Amino acid sequence: MVRNSVREFARNEIAPLAREYDEEEKFPRQQLNGLAELGLLGMIIPEEYGGAGFDSVSYAIALEELAAADSSVAVIVSVTNSVCCYPILSFGTEEQKQKYLVPLAKGEKLGAFCLSEPQAGSDATNQKTKAVEDGDFYTLNGTKSWVTNGGEADVYLTMAVTGEKDGRKEITAFLIEGDAEGLAVSSIEHKMGQRASQTCEMSLADVKVPKANVLGELGGGMRVAFSSLDNGRIGIAALSVGIAQAALDEAKNYAKDRTAFGKPIAEFQAIQHKLADMATEIEAARLLTLRAAAMKDAGSKQTGTYAAMAKLFASETANKVCAEAVQIHGGNGFSRHYAVEKYYRDARITTIYEGTSEIQRIVISRGILKS
Repeated sequence: MVRNSVREFARNEIAPLAREYDEEEKFPRQQLNGLAELGLLGMIIPEEYGGAGFDSVSYAIALEELAAADSSVAVIVSVTNSVCCYPILSFGTEEQKQKYLVPLAKGEKLGAFCLSEPQAGSDATNQKTKAVEDGDFYTLNGTKSWVTNGGEADVYLTMAVTGEKDGRKEITAFLIEGDAEGLAVSSIEHKMGQRASQTCEMSLADVKVPKANVLGELGGGMRVAFSSLDNGRIGIAALSVGIAQAALDEAKNYAKDRTAFGKPIAEFQAIQHKLADMATEIEAARLLTLRAAAMKDAGSKQTGTYAAMAKLFASETANKVCAEAVQIHGGNGFSRHYAVEKYYRDARITTIYEGTSEIQRIVISRGILKS
C-alpha cells in the first residue's frame, strides 16, 4: 500500500518536473506540500505527535519510490525525517515535542541538520561553533557547512561546543528556529547533482537560543548526532536503491528500442550481461537496506553496523549502475535529453553524505570486531 501510493504521487507529481527543477535549481516546495498531505514529512513519527506512524521498512520503501522520481525530493524528506524529527522524538522533552515535533511531523515545518563545518566533515568532533551560557540562553557563534534544506527549514538541529572535559570537546545539540536573529545563509552550494535540494553554508552570529532548546543532555550532542545517523543511513541507502532502479529501467527500455547492426542492442550478450549484473546488485542493495530497516524496527543492537553496510553497498551500487546505464546509452547517455545523465549526477553524492564510504567501512569493521 505504501509503495503503491507513494509511487503514484511520485510519478504523477514529482517526476514530470524533476528535470525542470534540476536545471533551475528550484526548491520543490509545491511537491513537499503534497507529501505533507500524505504524511510523508513525518513518516516515522507516531500518530500522537502528528506523524504517519510508519515503521522503518515502510519508510525505506517510500524513500526508494521518491528517489526513483527525483532524489532531490527524497533527500529533503530523508533529512527532515531522519536527522531532525527522529532525534526530537528520541531525546526531546514533551514541551519540545509539542512545540517542534508536531508541526514538523505534520509537514507544517521543515527540518535541517547542522553538524558539518568547513574543517569538520568526516571528523565530526572537530567542531568550532561555540555556545556560551548567557543567563537563560546560550549564545552561538560559528559556521555550518553542507546544510540540506538550509534557508528553507524552520527548525535547525545544530551542534555546538559547550566546554571541554578530559581534553575533549563537549558538544551539545540545540534546536534553533529558522527565523532566529543572527542565523543566516552565507552561501548556497551549486552542486553537480540533486540540484533542487538546497544545500547551504549557514552562519551563526550571536544567535541566542533558550536553554529550553537544548536537545538531550548538556554535552550529549554527539550521542544525538550518531544515533540519528543510523536512520539517515537507512534513508540514503533506500534513496540510492531508488536512483539505481530508475537508471536500470531507463537502460532496459533504451536497449529494447535502440538498434545496431540490424537488431535491438538488448539482443547483444554484452548488454544483457550488463543488465543482469545491474539488476542483481540492485536487488542485493534493496534487501540489505530492508534488512537494516527491519533490524531498526526490532531494536537490534547491530542496527548501526547493518545501516552502514546498507548505505555503503547501496550507494556504491547506485554509482556503478548509473555509470553502466550511461554506457548502454552510448553518446546519448552524455546528453541532457536522456534521464540517465541526471541519475548519474545525482548518484555521485550518495557515497559522500551521511558519512563517506570510507567512514562506513570504519563503522562496519568496528561493529563486527566488537560483536
